[in-house]
Amino acid sequence: MDVTKILAELRQERELIEDAIISLERLARSRGKRRGRPPAWLAMAKKRSRTAASKPKATQAKTASSKPTSTD
Repeated sequence: MDVTKILAELRQERELIEDAIISLERLARSRGKRRGRPPAWLAMAKKRSRTAASKPKATQAKTASSKPTSTD
């Protein structure tokens, strides 16, 4: 078990985590009310998520309408 190697790896991980934290803090600080039209890639992502979320409801409606009726 090489303790110095483990310490070096942990220090590298700490640097990466600190960089990630700094990036997220900058992103959070820059968040404000955006003005203007959203970028095309963002608009497409929202459209995809909306259509994906609505698909299960459509399949549920089909199964509800095609329930077999009892013939007593």
